[in-house]
Amino acid sequence: MPILSRKPVRFRTAAAVVATAAVTLALGLAGPASAADVNNAKNAGFESGLSSWTCSASSGTTVSAPVHGGSAALRATPAGQDNARCSQTVAVKPNSTYTLSAWVQGGYAYLGATGTGTTDVSTWTPDSASWKQLSTTFTTGASTTSVTVYTHGWYGQPAYLVDDVSVYGPDGGGGSGPAPTVPGAPGGLSVSGTTSSSVSLAWNAVSGATGYNVYRAGTKVTAVTGTSATVTGLAASTSYSFQVTAVNSAGESGKSGAVAGTTTATPGGGGGALPKHAVTGYWQNFNNGATVQKLSAVQSQYDIIAVAFADATTTPGAVTFSLDSAGLGGYTVDQFKADIRAKQAAGKKVVVSVGGQNGTVSVSDTASAANFANSVYALMQTYGFDGVDIDLENGLNPTYMSQALRSLAAKAGGSLVLTMAPQTIDMQSTSNGYFQTALNVKDILTVVNMQYYNSGSMLGCDGKVYSQGSVDFLTALACIQLEGGLAPSQVGLGLPASPSGAGSGYVPPSVVNNALDCLTKGSSCGSFKPSRTYPDLRGAMTWSTNWDAAAGNAWSGAVGPHVHGLP
Repeated sequence: MPILSRKPVRFRTAAAVVATAAVTLALGLAGPASAADVNNAKNAGFESGLSSWTCSASSGTTVSAPVHGGSAALRATPAGQDNARCSQTVAVKPNSTYTLSAWVQGGYAYLGATGTGTTDVSTWTPDSASWKQLSTTFTTGASTTSVTVYTHGWYGQPAYLVDDVSVYGPDGGGGSGPAPTVPGAPGGLSVSGTTSSSVSLAWNAVSGATGYNVYRAGTKVTAVTGTSATVTGLAASTSYSFQVTAVNSAGESGKSGAVAGTTTATPGGGGGALPKHAVTGYWQNFNNGATVQKLSAVQSQYDIIAVAFADATTTPGAVTFSLDSAGLGGYTVDQFKADIRAKQAAGKKVVVSVGGQNGTVSVSDTASAANFANSVYALMQTYGFDGVDIDLENGLNPTYMSQALRSLAAKAGGSLVLTMAPQTIDMQSTSNGYFQTALNVKDILTVVNMQYYNSGSMLGCDGKVYSQGSVDFLTALACIQLEGGLAPSQVGLGLPASPSGAGSGYVPPSVVNNALDCLTKGSSCGSFKPSRTYPDLRGAMTWSTNWDAAAGNAWSGAVGPHVHGLP
C-alpha cells in the first residue's frame, strides 16, 4: 500500500504522466477505410535507420532485436531533462480522419500527433515487457496538409522501443504503405464471470485489430479496444448468447463462434449495508513503528477496514494470509476472527488487502486468475472477510484481474465488498490497466480509494499540473476518475493519517475536508473548481488506522464525522 511496512519507502516520481498530458480518457476508432487509404508514415518500420525521423538529443538509434516486424526497430533512451522524443512530419489531406498507431515495448512510451488543425491527440502506456499496440485517431483541419507524429519516453525511465508506426488514411502525397486488411474473426471466446445483471467475456487477440465489437443475440451491444468486456443490464437467471468481431480501419471481421452465459439469481452490487458516505482505513498486520492495534481497537469512524496484507504463494495468482501474532503482542487467530465478527455486528466491513508496496501477486492468465479467486474466497470463508482490496503497486493485467474478480464475485455473491487503492499514476488515463480493471468490474465495485501521496506532481482533468499536498491536487485528480467512467459513489480520497504514514503527500485533515466539500458541494475549492458537483462521492481512506492512533486519532476524529455528514 501505501507505505508498506517492511521495507523503506520507495518514492515514485512519475511526475509524469504530466506529459503531453494528453492522456486522453477514451480512444475512438476510425470508420471504415476507403480504397485509397494508405500508411502515410515514411520508414514506418525503421528498416532504413532513422531516415525521415528526428530524435531529440541524439536519443534514438535502431536495433535489430527485439523487433515487432521486419528486421529493425527504434530504441530511444531518455536522459537528464530529455524525454527521447522522436518525430516525423507526415503529409495529410485536409478534413480527413487518420488512425495513428505504433507497437511499443520497454519503458514508458507515448504516441501522439500535433499540428492537426483540430484537436491534437496522444496516448501512452506504462513500461511493458512485451510488444503492445498504442492507437488513437485524429481529424485534420480545413487547411492542414501536414502533421507531426511523435513518440517519446519519460524522464528517469528506461529506454523504450517503437516499431511499425502507421498513419492510415487518405494519401497526403507521401504515403507508400498498403492499407490494412480486414482482420480475422476472434477465437477463444469464453465467459469469464457472471453476476445477476452482467456477463463478462474474454477472447484471444487478433493480429491487426484495433478494436472489437461485442454482440448479444446478433445485436451489437458494446465496442472495446481490449480483449475482454462486460455486458451489463441483463436479467437475473437468464441465458444469453454472445459473439465478438474484430475491427480496424479496413472494416469488421466475421463473427466469432457463439458462447452462452447465464446470469446468477443473487442480486449483484458490492457494498452491502455500507453508508452512502464511508471512511476506509488500512489496519497493519505488522509492527513498523505505528501503534500496534488489535482489530477491536480500530476507531469507530472507520466503515471499511482493510487488513494489510495477504501474501503471494508459490502458486501463480494464489494468496494466503498469516496473522503476525508475535509482532502484534500475542494477538491470536481466534481473537482476530472474533474481532472481525464484532466489527461486522457493529455495521462495519472487513476486507483483506492484496498487494502493498512490496506485493508481488501476479494474475496474468486464466489459471492464475482462477487461483486468485479461489484463494481469496478461501480466506473469506476462513476468517469471515467481507471481500477484497486490490492494492497492487507493481502493475496488473486488466483482462485476467477482471476475470479473477468476476469469478470471486460469482462465488461470494452480491454482498462482496470490492475496493481498490491504486497509485495516482495508475488512474491518469482509462488506458491504464488499473483504470481499465476498475471500469471492467464497475457493476461489482464498491470504491476506488486512490493514494494521493508518494507521487510528485501529476496531471489534473483540466490538463494542468498540480503538486501533491494541496486541495487542488486532490480535486483535480479525483475529477479524472469522476469524469472517466466511475460513479461518484465509487470514488474516495486516500491520504496518510500522519506525516509518518507516508514519505510525502500528507495534508492536514482540514485540507481533506475542503476537498470533499469542493467535490460534493462546490465550496472550499482552491484554484481548481470542478464543472459540476458530485454529492454521491463515497468518502475518504487513510493509511493507516495504526498511524492514526499514533497521532491521537486526529485524522479519523476530523475526517470521519465530516464524511458522514456529507449530503
